[in-house]
Amino acid sequence: MALELSIRDVDAGYGAVRALHGVSLNVSSGNTVALLGTNGNGKSTLMKCVMGIVRPTRGSVVLSLDNRQYDLTRLSTEEIVNLGVAMVPEGRRLFPKLTVEENLLLGAFRPLARGEIAKNSAFCYEIFPVLAERRRQLAGSMSGGQQQMLAIARALMSAPKLLLVDEPSVGLAPILVSHTITKIKELKERYGLTVLMAEQNFHQAIRIADRGYIIVHGEIVFEGGVKALEQNELVRSYYLGTG
Repeated sequence: MALELSIRDVDAGYGAVRALHGVSLNVSSGNTVALLGTNGNGKSTLMKCVMGIVRPTRGSVVLSLDNRQYDLTRLSTEEIVNLGVAMVPEGRRLFPKLTVEENLLLGAFRPLARGEIAKNSAFCYEIFPVLAERRRQLAGSMSGGQQQMLAIARALMSAPKLLLVDEPSVGLAPILVSHTITKIKELKERYGLTVLMAEQNFHQAIRIADRGYIIVHGEIVFEGGVKALEQNELVRSYYLGTG
């Protein structure tokens, strides 16, 4: 399925506070795009604009699916999810008093996914075996790494075409960050996903990204392939410590 996410000249914020300033970004079918930046620079706000949680005050957010275009700024979050867009939110946002299995079932609420619960559950348990072992365990009693796996699996239960992953490394030990990023790459390849990932860990993000965008104070200051990112002076100075 041909898919493209096109964000053009987006301004957005919260009340009088503007978090995004003329942001443009493109995600092509089958690619993993990294949105890179430190905390407070607008990454999560942009993700929420794609999901219809935050409404831009200017600009466009368009999803193209098989030559049909959908203006996401005019759709509800439920309608956007029904198009095949899912988000793994920052902080995971699980239902802590529900079991692993119950959290997964709640991820399959969109109509197209309801008939594939058994298939998608089996896939999630195959990719994340620890979830199969702990399917009766309350989500709130799991470790941070296990909760991150569950958050990703819950998003997969909606049978998405476009997966948004917001800050997957937050709160995780370095070895778990590496494991989580590797799993995102594996999922993209096996499930045929298109991925937009917001991440502040530059080293880990570029391991799996096809392209990247650097966002600073709500503005895109650089975009390019992985090699171009690594060679950029801004990146070398602020993210690699070699400037």
